Amino acid sequence: MDIIKIGKYIAENRKKKNMTQEQLAEKIGVTSKTISRWENGNYMPDISLLKPLSEELGITLNDLLSGEKVEKEKYQEKLEENIINTIDYSNNKKVIEKNNSIGLLLVIFGVLCTITAMSIFPSDSSWGGFYSVFGGIISLIGVCKLTHKFKIWKRLLICLAYFILFISALVVIDYVGVISMHQAPRFSYLKIWHGYMIEYRAPFYNVYRVNYDTKNEYYIIDTEKKYTQDTVPIVPFNREKSGIDNIIKYKNKYVGNNSNVGNLLNSLPLSEYGLVFEIDSEKLGLTVDYHITDWYINDDMYVERALVYNSVSMFSLIDNVQYITYNFSGKSYKVERAKVQEVYPNYNKINEGEINKENFNFYLESKMIDDTFIKDIFNKMFI
Repeated sequence: MDIIKIGKYIAENRKKKNMTQEQLAEKIGVTSKTISRWENGNYMPDISLLKPLSEELGITLNDLLSGEKVEKEKYQEKLEENIINTIDYSNNKKVIEKNNSIGLLLVIFGVLCTITAMSIFPSDSSWGGFYSVFGGIISLIGVCKLTHKFKIWKRLLICLAYFILFISALVVIDYVGVISMHQAPRFSYLKIWHGYMIEYRAPFYNVYRVNYDTKNEYYIIDTEKKYTQDTVPIVPFNREKSGIDNIIKYKNKYVGNNSNVGNLLNSLPLSEYGLVFEIDSEKLGLTVDYHITDWYINDDMYVERALVYNSVSMFSLIDNVQYITYNFSGKSYKVERAKVQEVYPNYNKINEGEINKENFNFYLESKMIDDTFIKDIFNKMFI
């Protein structure tokens, strides 16, 4: 059945009747767009419309299905041929509709599978990535079914383009999640453990998960791939919360600003255990009471590292505070500004009028994993 030939024959006879597409459409109860599709050979009229269409055009049903005027001597032969062709077309149409329905369901199921996988599984779970790709493959099969009527090269091109776009969308969505929510990438091609740190290598960036599975876990997203295992900034604290890029906003001239002091203390290490503080307005001092015993949390000298970091940070960010006392349920530690300025190496380089972030990280932050330095400076700083 040549639907292009039939379409041209419909147009030819419509024009002989001096009817527009709109007029013919109105007479048989379809839209003018449907008539246009028939005449362009894109679609075949529905079987239920063949008789009313032929009557309006003033032709026989046999002529309509042949796409031309059938000669009398060939009428019976052509009629039988058209009946068989119509049955075949009808059956093929049902197969196409069935394939389209299955294809659409597969696409929807695949997309839902991917969305569900990315919503349910943690970002660092390999199952989330596996089921997301599985969903992409299922939806790809659906696209292949939806495009079955195209030529093979066109189907391959469409399916390949769809799969590339699908995977690209997953990578982009994953990257947005990594940047906005600070999480491990789902689609990293390599995962490396370095003791207290996990390195994820993604296609266009690396992610370092430091202090993983602890209260002080933080992520460094290296889009420029400038860090290595040896150069990535490592501290035993939550760097996103306690790093200079965050705490510098609490810089203040006066220790009497309770709100500012409270926000600063709650951003620094040890705040994860809860605290209260009291300001000595007369002697310009600060007393911080932590709700925990110092030895209970002092694995790997965590208390010493935190108190050194907190003290230098507090004296750098609050201009007039002169001493700080840290109280735990087991012990108290006191440090004075004058002592820190005297014994802490390169303190003045950190505080060059305004805080120098680069020097802060180099002379303070990077020293927090140096056991020998921490032991020495802690004994010098604290009374």
